[in-house]
Amino acid sequence: MSEKTGTGTETGAEAGPDTAADAGARPGNGGIWIFGATGRTGRRIAALLAARGLPPVLVGRDATRLREVAGEVDGDARTVVAATPEEAARRLAEDAAAGAPAVVVNTIGPFTSTAVPLIRACPPGTHYLDLSNELTSIRQVLDLHEEALAQGSTLVPGAGFGVCATESAARKVREGRPTPERVRVDALPSVESEPGLLGPALAASLVDGFAIGGRRYEAGRLVRVRLGGGVETLTLPDGSTARTLAVPTGDLEAAHHATGAPYVTAGNSEVPSGRAIRALLPLLAAVLARPAIGNAAKRRLARVEVKPKPPARAHSWARAHATWPDGTTHEVWLRAADGMDFTTTIAAEVAARLSQGGTPPGAHTPATLFGPGLAEAVGGRFVGGGATSRTV
Repeated sequence: MSEKTGTGTETGAEAGPDTAADAGARPGNGGIWIFGATGRTGRRIAALLAARGLPPVLVGRDATRLREVAGEVDGDARTVVAATPEEAARRLAEDAAAGAPAVVVNTIGPFTSTAVPLIRACPPGTHYLDLSNELTSIRQVLDLHEEALAQGSTLVPGAGFGVCATESAARKVREGRPTPERVRVDALPSVESEPGLLGPALAASLVDGFAIGGRRYEAGRLVRVRLGGGVETLTLPDGSTARTLAVPTGDLEAAHHATGAPYVTAGNSEVPSGRAIRALLPLLAAVLARPAIGNAAKRRLARVEVKPKPPARAHSWARAHATWPDGTTHEVWLRAADGMDFTTTIAAEVAARLSQGGTPPGAHTPATLFGPGLAEAVGGRFVGGGATSRTV
């Protein structure tokens, strides 16, 4: 795996003669494969693509449910049954002989386990995107930049609210300005919860996310810090307030690439930030890092029943706050709709653009590849300045 990561260039933006943009990767003709097509996000992405005249290939574990989804989104949609991510990767590699897929959409977590095997199973020229917001997974995919260049494929991890929203705000906050010294991004998703089990994929992502402990960028290096710090109380552009806790998500890596800032922190409003819980987080991370305990926690969490719950607020928000060496600061907010709707719409938009060809090969996060206008293309709106924060 290469040590070099892909920072990329925006499609349609100025690109020098030595950039990968001139290569114009061409996708295959075997359609857009959606792994995890019977899940909440997979179903919605499939429906959005079918509505655009891009019939998806639906991949999942349950043949009956796949047929149901096919009937909902497109009666002619092809289905592929694969019981495990490993079998899905094998089916992808085997089927490539009949026509390489144009794009593979991966909605199966934990992405630290599924992303690289699926990418390696893709034939040359097939593009890939996923919905990961796991720091480790984002770094794993970006580390495949050189391999993707050689294969003529474009890899886009983090094509959802997580990564894309904060990265878009980070690119906007730096637009027309020199490299800032410090950047903090914050994700404040608002999502309507659907009833059902939490499930093994999400449970594994949550446990693995806590188990790696705290992280941030200092002097250009990713370093370990105490989990449970970095709490901020934010006043949103609509006048409401919210608290965010610094957590090691994929937003951190994307913001570092988007701005080039040597000091970067990422926060999220979904993690409880009360004093008692923050005090326990370092211990929780150390305990979950033990494989036996972590695996037991994943099994238990997977069986948790999720209750239906309305969104926490009217909009989802992403924020980027930058500071320059002379003390100048600038802040940009991105306002979006329901976080899940934003995620599925972003994924469908990226898949559609990749299927058209002409994107630079390599590994790139969404707003680095397509620019912050990608978020606006799916209904996001940037709001600059006017908000305040205080450190707790």
